[in-house]
Amino acid sequence: MVKASLLLMVVLTVLVAMGLRWREQRLPGGKPAPRMGWIASQKAKANRWITAAAIAAIGTTAILGGLHWLKLAQG
Repeated sequence: MVKASLLLMVVLTVLVAMGLRWREQRLPGGKPAPRMGWIASQKAKANRWITAAAIAAIGTTAILGGLHWLKLAQG
């Protein structure tokens, strides 16, 4: 079960990060993004991945916790 939760966490983190990046690119509505320095761009990337990991942790907990409660309810 630990391997399944780690795999689910990694997969959800990557998918959420891709979704957040896609959303950030579409959000300005056609305006060109101002040029950021290297440190600012690294901070933005780190923020995106930390946010994705937090969302994935909540999702993993909800999915596997729900499966656990379903297993308990059945038997």
